[in-house]
Order: sequence, then C-alpha cells, then structure tokens
Amino acid sequence: MNTEEITAVNDELLEEQAEPIELEIVYRDEHLIAINKPAGMLVHRSWLDKHETVFAMQTLRDQIGQHVFPLHRLDRPTSGILFFALSSEIAAQVSPLFASREIKKTYHTIVRGWIEEADTLDYPLKKELDKIADKKASQEVEAKEAITEYKPLAKVELPYSTGKFPTTRYCLMELKPHTGRKHQLRRHMAHLRHPIVGDTSHGDGKHNRLFKEKLDSHRLLLHASELNFTHPITGEDIVIKADFDETWKKLFTEFGWDF
Repeated sequence: MNTEEITAVNDELLEEQAEPIELEIVYRDEHLIAINKPAGMLVHRSWLDKHETVFAMQTLRDQIGQHVFPLHRLDRPTSGILFFALSSEIAAQVSPLFASREIKKTYHTIVRGWIEEADTLDYPLKKELDKIADKKASQEVEAKEAITEYKPLAKVELPYSTGKFPTTRYCLMELKPHTGRKHQLRRHMAHLRHPIVGDTSHGDGKHNRLFKEKLDSHRLLLHASELNFTHPITGEDIVIKADFDETWKKLFTEFGWDF
C-alpha cells in the first residue's frame, strides 16, 4: 500500500469516527426524556476521562437541539435507560424521587453459576473510593444499607471449562435495587459468589475471558431495562423499557433463551 492509499484509508476512518451517534430515545414528553445508553458511553464529561470525546449528555443535547439535565447515574460499561429532565426546574423536582426510591429500576444481568430461587440481599456496603478522585478521602467509612431484590429467569450450561469442571453454568437474572450504592449490583452479586459476567472490577477473569473468546461478548452484561415512576407533573404511572443490544440478543439465541 502506497502513501496515497494509506492517507485515503486514514481519511475514511476519520470520517467514520466523525459521524454523529444517533441515540435511541425510549421516552419523551415536554418535561422528560430517556435514552437507551450504549455500553461503554460516559454520561458526561469528566476530568478522569480527558481523552474521551463522546458523552451521552452532549450527544443527546445536540441530537434534540436543547439542553438536558441528567437525573441519575449509569456506569460507563452498563447499558440501558438513562433519564434526563428538559429543564433545571423539572430536574429539581425529579432528582429527589431517585433519592427517595420512588422511581423503581429493573436491571437484567448474566452471572456465573446457577441461582435457584428469588430472594432479597440485605448487605451493607462501604463507599467504594476511586483511587484517583478519592485519594485524599478517609478510608474509615461506615458501611451503609444496601438492598437488592433478585430473581433467576433462565439457566444455561456451556461445554467449556474454566477450572476443574468440564462445563460452566450461567444464569440470567432480574435485579431490583432498593438502594443506590456505587456499583451495588456488581458488588452484591460478587458477594453472593455469582459475579456478573464482564465485570473487570468485581468479577471473575476466567469467565470474562470465556465470554470474549467463545461468545464474542466484550462488555459488562448488566442492562438497565425498565423504569417505573409516577410522573411528577401529570400524575400518570409511567413505565419505560429499553431493549437489549446485539451482544445480548446473540447470547439469548446461543443459549436458547426466549426472552
């Protein structure tokens, strides 16, 4: 390949990268808007991620042509419903609903092993400090209440070994957090010895590698799938749902899960 051809290829790549991302809007009225955030996208700019150029907040603002105000957080590797207000006044009314747990969230995940019965885990968690952002914070922090409701939905046994057994087992789970601690769902599943697949912080590297190498799954398998709340302006009961991405759908097909 000569210099001109290399330059042409690089130009094409830059053009592809420059194309604006079209976010899927799953709910909108004159006060509120919700998107189905892709896995790997940050919610907003952060000095901890100075090299990043694509953010959900700015992308949505440019897409709809008006400012948006995030109402809650969603970890970068987690996909699913991300909720915004369309004015600062509405944001001030709705944000407390998240703090008081009046807005109900439902997540789906795939974990290592089989969980046989639905249950609720009440296991307090200490604040998880960031090595850079919280390096001056006190390490002596009291654990705070953390409650997660969980329910198994489907199981699969794969013909791959990650240790002493010739097969490995995984479970599709529905999770409903009753509190909002940082990385609560990931930490609670790890506490139960059923870590979420793709979790590089609290998960199991052997299972993460298996999903990458055998199933072409390179993401955290945690998806914010549903949001239920009473609209603060209209009083209506609202249910917002966000569909799974292609990685999830391929896994459902591979595992024979009709979901």
